[in-house]
Amino acid sequence: MEIVLFVGMQATGKSSFYREHYFNTHIRINLDMLKTRHREQLLVRACIEAKQPFVLDKTNPTRVEREKYIAAAKAAGFRVVGYYFASKLQDALRRNAARTGDARIPDVGLLGTHARLERPSVSEGFDTLSYVRMDERDGFVVEEWTDEV
Repeated sequence: MEIVLFVGMQATGKSSFYREHYFNTHIRINLDMLKTRHREQLLVRACIEAKQPFVLDKTNPTRVEREKYIAAAKAAGFRVVGYYFASKLQDALRRNAARTGDARIPDVGLLGTHARLERPSVSEGFDTLSYVRMDERDGFVVEEWTDEV
């Protein structure tokens, strides 16, 4: 039983990382698909009750926002895995500008997330925590977590 919590701005590769690493093993919970927080909460509860591994593929920018998921998962005996998608604001804005249609979000949304983004910490209840960054080919580099910047 495992919950995977993504943390990071939009356009930093979270959904692509899910497809590459968790598509075949974990349910994806994503507000873009579900459209309402009520549906999201229902699916999170269903996964916890069913002991189903799942990924929260959203920005989860603050400790307070992450806390509710971590507490519920820990209470149900889930292992909590975190990935912090480290990216420079300008790189995320550039990747977002290359998106089309509904995939492209208004820059103001990305700027707002960036302003609220708090680096996660193992002390929040993560069993493991890793950095993810995109390389020059938009591939992923996963690094062990350190509390230093």
